[in-house]
Amino acid sequence: MSIKDTDILYQEAVALLQQLIAIPSLSRMEDKTADCIEMFLQKKNITAHRLVNNVWCTNKYFDDTKPCILLNSHHDTVKANENYTLNPYEPTIENGKLFGLGSTDAGASLVSLLAAFLFFYHQQGLAYNILFAATAEEEISGSNGIEKLLADAGFAKCIEHKDSFAIVGEPTQLELAIAEKGLLVLDCTAKGVAGHAARNDGENAIYHAMNAIEWFKNYRFDEVSDLLGEVKMTVTSIATENKAHNVIPAQCSFVVDIRITELYSHQQILQTIVNNVAVQIVPRSTRLKSSIIPQSHPVVIAGMHLGKKIYGSPTLSDKALMPIPALKCGPGYSAQSHSANEFVLLKDIEDAVNFYVALIKKIT
Repeated sequence: MSIKDTDILYQEAVALLQQLIAIPSLSRMEDKTADCIEMFLQKKNITAHRLVNNVWCTNKYFDDTKPCILLNSHHDTVKANENYTLNPYEPTIENGKLFGLGSTDAGASLVSLLAAFLFFYHQQGLAYNILFAATAEEEISGSNGIEKLLADAGFAKCIEHKDSFAIVGEPTQLELAIAEKGLLVLDCTAKGVAGHAARNDGENAIYHAMNAIEWFKNYRFDEVSDLLGEVKMTVTSIATENKAHNVIPAQCSFVVDIRITELYSHQQILQTIVNNVAVQIVPRSTRLKSSIIPQSHPVVIAGMHLGKKIYGSPTLSDKALMPIPALKCGPGYSAQSHSANEFVLLKDIEDAVNFYVALIKKIT
């Protein structure tokens, strides 16, 4: 294909993104956008596989003796920010910007990766297979998204070669996010003894919670990552079951959001917390680990040769769930994610299509 062909692929990518924006696709409700992507591929005479709301396909001359490049992004969205003044489901182009819910996170990445997949689809003699996957439930780290797909024998076989890797599309301004923090969410409960607020009896669970919250606020883990900085712990909500103003609460619950670097395991973080706070702690999940792809990996080297910088990302993606090395890289500004009147620059999509094609060319 030529520069002219990539321009056609860019135009098709924008048109597809407009269709996707117009279809509500909240997490667990992405069936209609999955239909749209599936139909787009079928019109290209590409065999599309479907698992729940995940859609995937391989290049025409797939060879299971070769390693694979997985091109992945998600098509689910969060709820529209309450400060929207535009219709979040009306794709509007104005002053070089495409407005709409999911335009940046992660529609622009999705359609740009798909355009790159189409560029290589008919090519023979590639050093790598190319696998495209549009996945669901990323915004809620749901079990029916990439995790479901990775458990599928047919899909898993495509990436089983030891040299397979992934490019995960998320808004990074096309810079190379080689590492990202993991996530650990804790439900914490402080126990006390109920009593009357007017008398000097009972044991206030809120005060016990406050002591623990103070520790979460002030504690610093010793190891600091060069790419990701410190482990970050944030208390994000607190509640009691009390309705009456004059009852000392016997229980107070709060939630802690912890962003973990590659230098610590979830178990190490948990053990440190248990050793320091006197509250009941229940982790919601320990599967969203910090991930890193080596700077020496071919895809990272190729990206750097194309003028891109490496960095560590504080935000989480489906990269955390992948059993193969994965680079996070995509068009758009991360700050646009989940914002009111979300938009992506059309120029960013055009640049992304050309960059992904150039990146894969350097490797294949």
